[in-house]
Amino acid sequence: MSKDTIAVTGIETFGYHGVVEEERTHGQRFVVDLLVFTDVTDAAKRDDIASTIDYSQLALRAKKIAEGEPCDLIETVASRIADALLSVAGVDGIRVTVHKPNAPVGTAVADVSVSVERHR
Repeated sequence: MSKDTIAVTGIETFGYHGVVEEERTHGQRFVVDLLVFTDVTDAAKRDDIASTIDYSQLALRAKKIAEGEPCDLIETVASRIADALLSVAGVDGIRVTVHKPNAPVGTAVADVSVSVERHR
């Protein structure tokens, strides 16, 4: 596994994920964080954007998935994002965290999140 990482954090999304009917009807805010495992040696030597991963495209793909087809579980959302981004050239592995800051858990919490990690 590569020791280098690219992090893209705080991707703001709005989706209709959840098991509670209100979540599926009204939707809510979700936040996605990406940690990409890659090798940046060539990009650093060349100082050339063409030699690295386009993290703006990673962010846009993650956002599109998070705002797409509703899921009961954020585990499913995180897995869908991870599986899609793992296919990007140069991505050796990825950790995706999906935050659900307004999760209906019956008490005040700052955040609920699920992280998944996938590797080639």
